[in-house]
Amino acid sequence: MTELPASPSFRLDGQRALVTGGSGGIGLAIAAALGRAGAHVTVAARREAELQNVCAALRAERMSCDFAVLDVTRPADVDATVAAVAPYDILVNNAGMNRPAPLVEQTDQDIDAIFDLNVKAALYVSRAVARRLLAAQRPGSIINISSQMGHVGSPRRVLYCASKHAMEGMTKALAWELGAHGIRVNSICPTFIETPMTSAMFDAPGFRQWVCERIALGRVGRLDEIMGAAVFLASGASSLMTGSALMLDGGWTAA
Repeated sequence: MTELPASPSFRLDGQRALVTGGSGGIGLAIAAALGRAGAHVTVAARREAELQNVCAALRAERMSCDFAVLDVTRPADVDATVAAVAPYDILVNNAGMNRPAPLVEQTDQDIDAIFDLNVKAALYVSRAVARRLLAAQRPGSIINISSQMGHVGSPRRVLYCASKHAMEGMTKALAWELGAHGIRVNSICPTFIETPMTSAMFDAPGFRQWVCERIALGRVGRLDEIMGAAVFLASGASSLMTGSALMLDGGWTAA
């Protein structure tokens, strides 16, 4: 009889995951997905009350979790937080922001804010988590929440596109630095997703139509459509994948 190959596991039992920007939106959805797959999840953000609510919801489904009140743009705080606990096997760099406007209207503060959070913070957290994994000689998975805008351009999004293109470059380079140590680094690149943070954009006249006309599937994305990709990249099911961008853009970049 033909012997069938064993199927890979999507389970994350016994692993520890850190999700930045985990108090809502994509971060919350990913935290729930990783927790349901068996990981102990630490959600990190700046507001303690929101983090407490997230942990209560996760624990209500019998998920193992805790939270870290953390401003990821402060490298000393990042280092101290990561050093104070056991190494994280999984890191999801989800914290990010956007301030859409023409470049000629952007202020120096806008430039600093977007690069501090979207680029520098991801470097700080990746550095801290990788240091602990290397010291412990443990494999791991770093997942950067990028964007389709890390592969294309778009009006009113020069800063955001620049920051996400930087994240894509960081993903590729870090994959080479850490690959020999069994630490994989990949990105997830969503299109526009329905979240509380994007609701104001979609309320603007004509914006939803403009977006949907550029997506082959003809609609914006849902939070649940990010969750499976995160579990895949965190788990052994993606063990041969590193330095790659997982496009969840509905076909935007296929044009």
